Amino acid sequence: MCGITGYIGSKDSLRNSLDNLKKLEYRGYDSAGVLFYGDGGFKLERAVGKFENLDKKVASMKGVPGYAAIAHTRWATHGEPSEKNAHPHFDCKKKIYAVHNGIIENYRELKTKLEKAGHKFKSETDTEVLPHLIEWYLNKGEKDFFTAFTKALIEIRGAYSFLVVNVLEPKRIYFAKLGSPLVIGTNKGEHLIASDPTALAGVAKQVMYLEDGQRGYCEAEECVVVPKKPKPEDLLLTLEEAKKGKYPHFMLKEINEVPNILKAGLLGRLKADKGLVKLGGLDMMAKRLKGVKRLEIVACGTSYYASLIGELLIEELADLPVEVSIASEFRYKQNPLKRDTAYLFVSQSGETADTLAALRKVNDKKLLSLGLVNVIGSTIARETKAGVYNRAGAEIGVASTKAFLSQLSLFALVALYLAKNKNNENYKKLVKELEIIPEKIKKVLKKSEELKKLAVKYQEYNNFLYLGRGYNYPLALEGALKIKEIGYVHAEGYAAGEMKHGPIAMVDPSFPIVAIITKNRLYEKMMSNLEEIKARGGKILAIATEGDKLIKKVANDVIYVPATLEQFEPMVNVIPLQLFAYHFAVLRGYDVDKPRNLAKSVTVE
Repeated sequence: MCGITGYIGSKDSLRNSLDNLKKLEYRGYDSAGVLFYGDGGFKLERAVGKFENLDKKVASMKGVPGYAAIAHTRWATHGEPSEKNAHPHFDCKKKIYAVHNGIIENYRELKTKLEKAGHKFKSETDTEVLPHLIEWYLNKGEKDFFTAFTKALIEIRGAYSFLVVNVLEPKRIYFAKLGSPLVIGTNKGEHLIASDPTALAGVAKQVMYLEDGQRGYCEAEECVVVPKKPKPEDLLLTLEEAKKGKYPHFMLKEINEVPNILKAGLLGRLKADKGLVKLGGLDMMAKRLKGVKRLEIVACGTSYYASLIGELLIEELADLPVEVSIASEFRYKQNPLKRDTAYLFVSQSGETADTLAALRKVNDKKLLSLGLVNVIGSTIARETKAGVYNRAGAEIGVASTKAFLSQLSLFALVALYLAKNKNNENYKKLVKELEIIPEKIKKVLKKSEELKKLAVKYQEYNNFLYLGRGYNYPLALEGALKIKEIGYVHAEGYAAGEMKHGPIAMVDPSFPIVAIITKNRLYEKMMSNLEEIKARGGKILAIATEGDKLIKKVANDVIYVPATLEQFEPMVNVIPLQLFAYHFAVLRGYDVDKPRNLAKSVTVE
């Protein structure tokens, strides 16, 4: 996700803002920019691509101590990665500059209002409306800048953390927070502002964590926060610790980020109160999508398992036939490619070699190619005709966790977006339930210590069988993959109904079964499968729905999760699988963030 830094104090403002911004590179970005005071005036520099491209532009420049500097790394949401879309953004007179994390949901209506009033926009971003809106209030006669800033914030709907510089007040940085993090570092004679404590590690002695609705301004010696100034806290983190926060590994941190990641992914796309799903990335292809008779999804690894769940969602909710193909097989198949078929390419990195080759095979035939990727500006994102971004931010752990969850939430959105009947009660129930899934996941995350105890119990086993049915069958495949990736043990995922067709021969007390048996239409069928395992002495670790007492009669151990609609069970049920694999691997002494022989982005065949 985007990164923000600001500096005002007794040191080089340019270098300090950029040095702190560089610490946020791990979050992922597609462009960067900085506004600073040097050589008698404010200077704006922006660059596409890596942070070093911006750094090179300003290598010979210095920022004047005591004057404001704000900097930003952008993860595009509105408008492609480009210099004009990079932050900071400014008003018509180039007097007001802003950087922003989050999304302004009503930016289109605000932009229309401002354009009618004569404002000229230079970018495709939602962020640019803020400096113009502040300017609009000043033009109407508001003399106090902070009041104009506050009035502008009242008009904005969405999530944000803003830093704003008014060139007429060059020694002050304005800020506001709602839904996106913002922290202020305080040292004697200087203030440092950032979207993440990581940026301030090693340079700020104390920090103030802003709460939603707080706003104010910082000068070198003073920081004003309304309605109430937070109490400063000591910042004792090293850079590495700050990146990981309170977590010992990135993998555990990223699993715990899931609720916020899903909220960010749903923001502006899901309107539960109105029963609406809006996907701007697909709107441009809406007419063509209506003529699609079939969908083929192409992916690898964890993205492939997410796609299998996506297949079930889209077929059920949109009544559209779907096939899922492994990219490395699809690219070499002598399969007929049809004009009435849409091809959806799923990749966390957007650079997966086999998926990219499969995409080019489709593009060579000039067929409809769509993307579902996390990394904005990646090759797959650029070469597909349209698509949807995960908004999951950078995933440091090699074994995918939060990206998998974000893919599931996007498949749910795509299925609801494509649904032909949006007026029935089932559709409305699904939309409302999707909105509260992040809160249900929070409940499951609290079971981490419980899962750690189970990992201790099972850590000596070297073989596992993961079972599921319906929506939980692909999840069994993903659960088995996770413990293979980081725990280095043999594990298989299987459709539970297939047990009697072979796998039941392997069941004995030394071969634990991880069963996903939440309450749904296949519960009784799944229970029969587990009874067969229990009768043969198999050990069962079950993931079950809260309140299910019957499962305790067949399972040796049970982890309970909140009830949800069957279609969204995988989003809740995968958390125990991820946490169990994590604790299992840590107990065995393995590096869960960098498992052997694996790479985060597979860019070779």
